[in-house]
Amino acid sequence: MPRPVKRMTLAPALLIAIFALTELSPRVSGQTAAPGFPSKANGEWSSYNSDIKGSRYMPFDQINASNFNQLEVAFRLKTDNLGPRPEYKLEGTPLMVKGTLYMTAGTRRSVVALNAKTGELKWVYGMDEGRRAEMAPRVLSGRGLSYWTDGKGDERIIYVTIGYRLVQLNAKNGQPIANFGKGGVVDLKEGVVYGKLVNGKWQQVQIPLVEGEIGTNSTPLVAGDTIVVQSAMAEGLRYEYTNNSKGLVRAYDVRSGKQIWRFDMMPGPGEFGHETWENGSWNWTGNTGVWTEMSADLEAGLVYLPGESPTIDAYGGNRPGNGLFAESLVAVDLKTGKRRWHQQVVHHGIWDYDLPGAPLLMDVTIDGKPRKIVGQPSKQGWLYTFDRITGEPVWPMPEKAVPQSDVPGEKSSPTQPFPSKPPVFSRNYLATDDVIDFTPELRATALQNLKKYRWEQTPFVPYVIPNDKVLGSIQVGNTMGGVNWPGSSFNPETGIFYTQANNSSVSGATLSHEYFEKIRPENNPNHIAIWEAPGFAQPGFEAPSTSGYRAPSAGGGGGGGGGANPLTAGLGGLPIIKPPYGVITALDMNSGTLKWQVPHGDTPDAVRNSPLLKGMNIPKTGQQGIVGVVLTKSLVIVGDPQMTASPDRPRGAMLRAYDQQTGQEVGAVWMPAPQSGNPMTYMLDGRQYIIVAVGGGIYTSEYIVFALPQSQLRITTER
Repeated sequence: MPRPVKRMTLAPALLIAIFALTELSPRVSGQTAAPGFPSKANGEWSSYNSDIKGSRYMPFDQINASNFNQLEVAFRLKTDNLGPRPEYKLEGTPLMVKGTLYMTAGTRRSVVALNAKTGELKWVYGMDEGRRAEMAPRVLSGRGLSYWTDGKGDERIIYVTIGYRLVQLNAKNGQPIANFGKGGVVDLKEGVVYGKLVNGKWQQVQIPLVEGEIGTNSTPLVAGDTIVVQSAMAEGLRYEYTNNSKGLVRAYDVRSGKQIWRFDMMPGPGEFGHETWENGSWNWTGNTGVWTEMSADLEAGLVYLPGESPTIDAYGGNRPGNGLFAESLVAVDLKTGKRRWHQQVVHHGIWDYDLPGAPLLMDVTIDGKPRKIVGQPSKQGWLYTFDRITGEPVWPMPEKAVPQSDVPGEKSSPTQPFPSKPPVFSRNYLATDDVIDFTPELRATALQNLKKYRWEQTPFVPYVIPNDKVLGSIQVGNTMGGVNWPGSSFNPETGIFYTQANNSSVSGATLSHEYFEKIRPENNPNHIAIWEAPGFAQPGFEAPSTSGYRAPSAGGGGGGGGGANPLTAGLGGLPIIKPPYGVITALDMNSGTLKWQVPHGDTPDAVRNSPLLKGMNIPKTGQQGIVGVVLTKSLVIVGDPQMTASPDRPRGAMLRAYDQQTGQEVGAVWMPAPQSGNPMTYMLDGRQYIIVAVGGGIYTSEYIVFALPQSQLRITTER
């Protein structure tokens, strides 16, 4: 049984009238803001993405271009003691409701409540799940929490534990809600199935409640009085077992915890799309969950589910066919879970091009007509854009022929959809003009290295097995390119989409001979689930994160690509690709056009200090990495993804502000470590705050809260 760990200290009541703004937004429970419910007008950030449409927008302007550089640390929370060991990968985004900050933190995924004005601890809740947590595919503190209230004093915090339990807590004191599920807990592993041969026939059976692989580190979506919960498996491309838990999305009643509906992301016999899993591959294939954030349109009664890849990510010989609803955006009915429409943006995925961030629900004007659209950001650098009611592409999205795989047993899709608008927000293939050209010698070396690879100027170059002609295939975006879990943002007042993106994730992707021998279709033993493998969880066992698959080597940005990597041999540790290595991009969704794009982040140390570039004036390159942004009335705010040293400041990273109209950087403040979680902003007692999670490398994680000095607050009574 799980062992709850609770500590609680109540801070004095310090809530004062909250600074009022003019624009209202829907409350988390999905109705028009009213007394008792949180709203942006009250300065509250009550949903992971600020609202369930995914905007990450707050209409504040106290912190602006004229004073961003004056920000100071208001308070901070170090997470070292929230768990049996320190955390270095804090990805959380807090909530702020009624003067309280709520956040996940630490290696036990504790829930922490702080006074949002002072940082004083109010309460902490944690659950020790023992072996179940140790075996979980998604560990550490996760990305955040959900909030619900009935507007009459019943306030609840909702989250999913490391061991895949749905928990509800009283928002005021951190105690479990006794009448939700069983003592405040719903076991999400119950009802999850996988394929198993029983007496020579495939059957879908319940996964083990301890070892069975499924979980999530994303936040449940609270839409109205419904909680929608996603599912995810282990990270990365390294599965050697085609079988695994089948991905699904389920909805629960917010008061009782009773399941309302389930949507199987891999449709079974008789269900729409089942025939796309050819040769009976549905029986044994796993994954295909929703591992990232979801969004909802309460007026339309729709929830939008961004689908992930099936097992095995980089090889589909064991699962021929397009495989719905992998790499698909699926709109389902909020009340029933029935599919309304879907669009598969990658057919028969073999690139790890799962949909990584929350869909953005945008109301814009296109060709003089109001349109309700949904934009799905991607690792490929495309914003796939559809009418969010009908699912039809907003702009043409033709199917085009793509290169075919020559890996034995693979049956790659002959075509893929190519959006015509908006333009890519990051590179999605390595063009000849994108190859490093700091000096003629470096460019010549890079071009010579590229001759050793299958290099085609398209996002859809298949993996290869190394041979005497090629060492691998050149891919951009399949691992850490474009947008990842931090997602993107949208200003509903202007119709502009904003995102940070990794612009330099280049890899020489291979399926090693050893790995292919394990996963090839004739190798039936790989149809077992990993927890049924001989020696599972014993010392020396190769789990998905350490299997025989050779991960693509990062030859891309930010000083990446070193050692014996033949892709970057002779480049002195420099990227094979030109700057910018990381970018901020603004797209006008009223016209589907590029508004601006600028590098994000200081030039990495390995580039600035390279002896091969000595004496050269290298413009700001931006940095490789993935980080999320937050929007205010006029600013795009986002931290650096890397640490750098500079003559005018200590080694660290910067939290930066860009003008939304021009992309000009208008301010920056120092942080001791790179941004690791999405930033957010809130207003309390007339003061605007920005909170961001940082950590990584040797720096243990913490939340840092910035605000203007009290002496310099601009007090404005008219809004």
